[in-house]
Amino acid sequence: MVETIFDLPVEKQIFYAVLGFSWTVYLWEAYLSYRQRRIYRTTTHVPQELGKIMDSETFEKSRLYQLDKSNFSFWSGLYSETEGTLILLLGGIPFLWAVAGSVTARFGFGPEYEITQSLVFLTLATLFSAITGLPWSLYNTFVIEEKHGFNQQTLGFFLKDAVKKFAVTQCILLPVTSLLLYIIKIGGDYFFIYAWLFTLVVSLVLVTIYADYIAPLFDKFTPLPDGELKTDIEAMAKSISFPLTKIYVVEGSKRSSHSNAYFYGFFKNKRIVLFDTLLEDYSPLNKAGESQPEQPESDETSSESKAKPKNKKQGCNNPEILAVLGHELGHWKLGHTVKNIVISQMNSFLCFSLFAVLIGRKELFVAFGFDDSQPTLIGLMIIFQFIFSPYNEVLSFCLTVLSRRFEFQADAFARAMGKASELYSALIKLNKDNLGFPVADWLFSMWHYSHPPLLERLRALGNTKQD
Repeated sequence: MVETIFDLPVEKQIFYAVLGFSWTVYLWEAYLSYRQRRIYRTTTHVPQELGKIMDSETFEKSRLYQLDKSNFSFWSGLYSETEGTLILLLGGIPFLWAVAGSVTARFGFGPEYEITQSLVFLTLATLFSAITGLPWSLYNTFVIEEKHGFNQQTLGFFLKDAVKKFAVTQCILLPVTSLLLYIIKIGGDYFFIYAWLFTLVVSLVLVTIYADYIAPLFDKFTPLPDGELKTDIEAMAKSISFPLTKIYVVEGSKRSSHSNAYFYGFFKNKRIVLFDTLLEDYSPLNKAGESQPEQPESDETSSESKAKPKNKKQGCNNPEILAVLGHELGHWKLGHTVKNIVISQMNSFLCFSLFAVLIGRKELFVAFGFDDSQPTLIGLMIIFQFIFSPYNEVLSFCLTVLSRRFEFQADAFARAMGKASELYSALIKLNKDNLGFPVADWLFSMWHYSHPPLLERLRALGNTKQD
């Protein structure tokens, strides 16, 4: 008689269902990536529709860059899925929990000090993840990004940055986790409400302090100098009642030549951050290509970054920057930021409510090798990471669809401000600067793209023509 999965004990059914779903998602993602790689390999000439937007040299550079990234993603994804499977099959989670217990025992903490053991477990788990992920990160930065002209870091800067990131992460993660576990322990029947409120407060605090206290640990932020650009940004913010208090330029060129811009802050205290690589007049990557007398560099600058000459201007001119910011401010004016926060917190509350229902089910712990104990941290990991994984996939897809809708609305907002032509040319420039490939498989883009493909955005902006 053939035994099926439904004839197994319930804990075995849970384990194999989790493993099976994980591989199903991986194979689906691999299939989508295969479809997109086929586009990269076969689309070797600029399509007629893109003839006025992208030259053949840039098109070929972006094709090869995205092909390299896709191939790298395939191998790193396969490794990650294999590693996760081996950890589950070989009992890696209960093994690491036991190691954490033996560490705490050496310092006189018994099994009753579950939160202490949980913090040691979390430290060991994140350390393992950082070590196993380091070779992939090194290859991505110093082979792929270097090959295509984006990397600006030296090895020393990269390693120092990695250590700093790990240390800062632990300084935030460990206290927050210990307080969360304590709240769950003492919260009684309504602990899930208190846990949700705690995570809400933490997320709001982190968003508030990130750019002022955390990001400056890694990058240099300087106020945008007085001048035409600053005056125009302030005037535009005032015209839509955006409570702008400060404008910063971040030295992103020390890491990469990719560009970005964002705003942050709550209530009447909003700040705008512009990457120096976004600003045509400020990007050191442009200045590196100009024929100027050589200037002596400080030891710190020469050892941490390596600005490379460019054959073209990087970034956008002032009117285009205003158009990009018009798009970003559109997200604020149209309530996209608030809507995303509300959706996130509704999801968080739902997950904590379901966690409260499931945390008492012993078979969930037994399924992953915890026969004699039910640690709260392990319960959080099992339920949020494994049991909720089908729900998380559906939610992720829905949020991707919503994000694309928001992007179209923000583009329309910038157009209504009279900046359609400037946004049109800015999108083309940013696509070239970042070597974005403008041709996408419809299924891959539908599943993955949080921003609409370039051509769709340009069509939506209307028949505006670039000079």
